[in-house]
Amino acid sequence: MNQKESLTTIGQPVPELPVADVEEAQRYYRDVLGFEIGWLYPGNGIGSVSRGTAAIFFRRREEPFEPAIHWVFAEDIDATSRSSDRQARRSWSHWRKSPGD
Repeated sequence: MNQKESLTTIGQPVPELPVADVEEAQRYYRDVLGFEIGWLYPGNGIGSVSRGTAAIFFRRREEPFEPAIHWVFAEDIDATSRSSDRQARRSWSHWRKSPGD
């Protein structure tokens, strides 16, 4: 048996990002970037969001945060950017309204 035959498939990496507030990060990714909230661990120390096949974990940490670098690839980055821009504009216009509007 050669080396390639003995390897198993590796799943897509899931980044874990340090944040001050897990729930706030989840809401931002949902409201601005179009992700869905996946789960939140009791005590709010770690949670996840997903969009399509992409998933991101957030873990509560104290500042200053250690850097977290992750590469994200998309088949059509321009279409992905346009979609995210539309989501951000809709969310921003919602948050800009005053209570009396």
